[in-house]
Amino acid sequence: MIFLAKAAEMNSDDGFKMGDPYYCPECERNHIKGQIYKDHLQYAQVPDIQDEEKAEEIEAEKDEDIEEEDLEDEEDEEYEDDDFEEEYDDDFDGVDEEEEEYEDDDIDDDDDDDIEVYGSDERGVEECIEQVKDLTGVGEATLRKLIKAGFNSLESIAYTPPSIIQEDSGLGEKTTAKLIKQAMKRLNVGFKSAETLWEHRKNIARITTGSQELDNLLAGGVETGAMIEFFGEFRTGKTQIMHQLCVNVQLPKEKGGIEGAALYIDTEGTFRPERIIQMAEALDLDYNKVLKNIVFGRAYNSDHQILLAKEAINIIKERNIKLIVIDSLIGHFRSEYIGRGTLATRQQILNQHLHDLLRLCDIYPDLAIVVTNQVQAKPDVFYGNPLQAAGGNIIAHGSTIRIYLRKGKGEQRVAKIVDAPHLPEGEAVFSITGNGISD
Repeated sequence: MIFLAKAAEMNSDDGFKMGDPYYCPECERNHIKGQIYKDHLQYAQVPDIQDEEKAEEIEAEKDEDIEEEDLEDEEDEEYEDDDFEEEYDDDFDGVDEEEEEYEDDDIDDDDDDDIEVYGSDERGVEECIEQVKDLTGVGEATLRKLIKAGFNSLESIAYTPPSIIQEDSGLGEKTTAKLIKQAMKRLNVGFKSAETLWEHRKNIARITTGSQELDNLLAGGVETGAMIEFFGEFRTGKTQIMHQLCVNVQLPKEKGGIEGAALYIDTEGTFRPERIIQMAEALDLDYNKVLKNIVFGRAYNSDHQILLAKEAINIIKERNIKLIVIDSLIGHFRSEYIGRGTLATRQQILNQHLHDLLRLCDIYPDLAIVVTNQVQAKPDVFYGNPLQAAGGNIIAHGSTIRIYLRKGKGEQRVAKIVDAPHLPEGEAVFSITGNGISD
């Protein structure tokens, strides 16, 4: 009920009681208790039918406005909730279904058109992914995160430090710890007898270098499951050996190969397909297939070099990669980290890079990693050879086998084993000809 009364007659018999709401023509609204209610008591008038109808209309309009505002607020809340759910789903699932189908199609097309290999791994990519999927706590979203980060096998999870898995995949600390523990248990990672290790070493695969003398120095060739470093001055044959290994790795086993493809990371811009063609024709191979089986990546700085090495884990199984070449390992690091003030940072990053490469050998025992390294002169050496490998003790400790190359007479080059856990020091003479590496 709306009351309209003058202030002077508020206590009269008009029916107005102090405290009841009333219509105020001054502000054209209904008043309830509050500060404005007290201030506008003097505007109360004698009841009037027109004023009463007007008040009811204004009050009705006000109620409609309030209802519309409430409805808009509800819609905004629903919209915000939808946005939150979409953002959460995107973060949780990684990519939507359409993007996944698109990526899968791209992978299938690349596999069919870009690569032909002479052999394949014992376990395929799908089988490795299924083993990861069988781990407790691995759902669709977690599996996608692991695969996207390159952890698509039990070995890659078991042999990688937890901090790296967390950083690359975005998984939590507890989830990562549980996955690593399960992967190690299924792979039976632990102590083994030396006899078991010896049985594995007897069957290790090796890639011929093209020179029988150099193969004998390496006890049969470049072995898999290890990182071999070739260092020396310019024109000592480092890049030529890398090219030759990319061709020889594709040979059948009876001819000194291991029937696999090669991945070549070039940091100095010295990779030449023309040289690959010459070496392939000298071995009566189809150079088109040989070139197709070499996955090439040009590293433009040290960060890009590290990134390419990390991305290699995603294509090793798919492309049947059996050889990874980095030519050269330290070139970008020497040019980007200048002065003693940056030496500690450079060595730490270089150490992490080496361990990323060595970890690939643990995950894929049939993979060989070969790197080239530059040399530097020691100013305090007055007698003897002042040259030493660049990179200091970090690279020295990281490499499994180290070979020093130097120039000989004419086309001859001399290779000397500087460090190897199972080979004695020795030298071998080989030649670099138009057909490649030979005796």
